Amino acid sequence: MSQGKETAILISALAITSALVAGGGWFLARQLSGDGSPPQATTPQTLPPPTSPAPAVALAKPERVPAGTLVRIDGSTSMVNINEALKKTFTAAFPGAQVQTQANGSDKGILALLTGQIELTASSRPLNPQEQAQGLTAVPVARDQIAIVVGLDNPFQGSLTAQQVRDIFQGKIANWSQVGGPAAPIQVINRPPISGTYQMFQSLVLGGAAFGQGANFTNLERDATTPLLRALGKHGIGYATYIQVAQQQTVRVLAIDNARPSDPAYPLQRELFYVYKAPPTEPVKAFLGFAISPEGQAALSRIQ
Repeated sequence: MSQGKETAILISALAITSALVAGGGWFLARQLSGDGSPPQATTPQTLPPPTSPAPAVALAKPERVPAGTLVRIDGSTSMVNINEALKKTFTAAFPGAQVQTQANGSDKGILALLTGQIELTASSRPLNPQEQAQGLTAVPVARDQIAIVVGLDNPFQGSLTAQQVRDIFQGKIANWSQVGGPAAPIQVINRPPISGTYQMFQSLVLGGAAFGQGANFTNLERDATTPLLRALGKHGIGYATYIQVAQQQTVRVLAIDNARPSDPAYPLQRELFYVYKAPPTEPVKAFLGFAISPEGQAALSRIQ
């Protein structure tokens, strides 16, 4: 082979190689810039971000409610007056609708709701995460105060501080003389643990700590306010939702930190709720929409 031919072949090979390199670079550049067809994925793709939670159900006062509509309510004994006030005004506004009420305590009401026995639970405490995970939703309908009560014949005539209330219900203060009263043992009348008011009191007043135990503690088996008030006697102390005892003639409500339950600065305040299981039925939406409407709230203001 002559030297001229070898030179020509070498030049041709170099040209082809240059073209291939240039073409490869052009192809790679298109891939990196997104202009070319995407390569096959070799690793799992990341999942899209989760969507936002579904918005809360809109609740509005209904224009009409079909005859035969039934709403069954169970739950907090603290909300008996609220249930009855709303039942009366709701059925008056919508003749033919029915509201049936019971009061077996917040916990039992939530269980009845989960098992489909009722449409709404009256709850004197917020839902816990486990209950929310089961599809329950709480709607605040009123604000309430937890009143500290003694019998009308109790010789203690003073007020208590929040710390003294805490110490009494934990058993650290066991005699009325320790809070400025006569030398007499303090008898604590307590609700059962299934009570929403018990649970809220434990959280709000005791900071989650346990109630005291011992000879000066009486734990009721049933969550009901009337038996608690009757058990106070001369040296007893207990607690109840304020709207249930404000008009009572057999007990006295004590001031806490020099504030009465009707004062804005009163420390023992909480929200009261109706709880439903999602998705809400039409009767549930109608009743709740009425409960939070100006007409429903006006009915509640008349019992407080």
